[in-house]
Amino acid sequence: MKKRFLSVLLAGATAAAMLAGCGGTSASTSTATASSASSKASSTAASAATASGSTASDSTLVYWSMWDAAEPQAKVIQDAIAQYTKDTGVQVDVEFKGRTGIREGLEPALEAGQHIDMFDEDVNRVNGTWGKYLLSLEDMAKDYEAAYGNATLFSIARTAAGGTLKSIPYQPSIFGFMYNKDLFDKAGITAAPTTWAELDAACAKLVAAGITPITADDAYMTNFTGYHLARLVGQDMVKEIVTNGEWDNPAVLTMANDFADFASKGYFSKSIASNVYPAGQNQEFGAGDAAMIICGTWLPNEIKDVTGDSFNWGYFNYPTVDGGKDDNTANNISNQVLAIEKDSKLSKEAFQLITYITTGTYDKEMVTEALSIPTDKANSDAWPKQLTTVKTFFDATKTYYDWACDVEANNNVTPAIKENTTNLLAGTITAEKFVENMKAAGK
Repeated sequence: MKKRFLSVLLAGATAAAMLAGCGGTSASTSTATASSASSKASSTAASAATASGSTASDSTLVYWSMWDAAEPQAKVIQDAIAQYTKDTGVQVDVEFKGRTGIREGLEPALEAGQHIDMFDEDVNRVNGTWGKYLLSLEDMAKDYEAAYGNATLFSIARTAAGGTLKSIPYQPSIFGFMYNKDLFDKAGITAAPTTWAELDAACAKLVAAGITPITADDAYMTNFTGYHLARLVGQDMVKEIVTNGEWDNPAVLTMANDFADFASKGYFSKSIASNVYPAGQNQEFGAGDAAMIICGTWLPNEIKDVTGDSFNWGYFNYPTVDGGKDDNTANNISNQVLAIEKDSKLSKEAFQLITYITTGTYDKEMVTEALSIPTDKANSDAWPKQLTTVKTFFDATKTYYDWACDVEANNNVTPAIKENTTNLLAGTITAEKFVENMKAAGK
């Protein structure tokens, strides 16, 4: 079915390219243009397309990407582009902007009418911040979704866009606790914790074995607060607390007491207050000095140069808290998405390129190169070995949280949440002081 669907897309894109040529659009260069790190591959692909007799489009497909050119995700995307150009003759100008470049530059460029056919970024940013620029993909993606679409990821993409599919997911992730299985074994821990009480017991064993149980980096500190509150009262109430300043909600003190208890038992790294990303993940967790770290499943890719191939990876969702509203099947599953600009004259070509990047060979290459969760449901068993323990928790997720469970919904208090959570975990403030400080910050 996949081969036949791709054949249909190829035929459609070739026809569209020919029609674009008849429409008198501006001529493209003879080779695909790209960032300096990828222009050679595009040129090679364009030459191959010419040699094979492919008919090039008279327009160049312009794609802005969130990745830096040196990242493995960019390599996979460029490989997919090279094959796409070879197969279709359609030239692609891919610009690897990096996170800052695309977040600061995309909207001004679109507002100015700059030619950008497609772009990628986080599912919520694309569908939220840039939602007004997106083309609906409901009709265009119908066959694609049936052939390749992961139901969970498509549900998240639609929800992020208010119920309409306007982006195609790739490189999904889940946020929770990554852990070192060898250190768990050394401490005599035989199973990943599923409840707060089980996490308490595991940390006690680690401390007894002389191992630091939990570390973290400043970039993810608000996730402790968000997840714990969401476990207690649900994400909607978390958002209400931070947006309305309801820090006298009893759940806040319960959460703060739970963290203060862990801090008093020595469960958090002594460096947790000074860990500026990526110090915690590189110097403590990756180096084998701390057993657990709160992070997303992109972590194995980020620190593979530190851990090497021998690191024994484990994962578990943020634990269930006694008496709480949500259990550990409620999680932040996210992903990057590819979207098409609503006024693009090359929407069919753009969607065809999206298909190359997110399915089959290049989806598998993304798994291998970036150690990511596969997107194409046909590759559902092709998880990287570093994430094999993640799959059960990923598949068990029933409720989908936003980033940090919406605890960052009020930008005015996010810095205070980060600061006071850090101090609470470091043991330098009490639970009562945490509540007092947050009530003052929320006024």
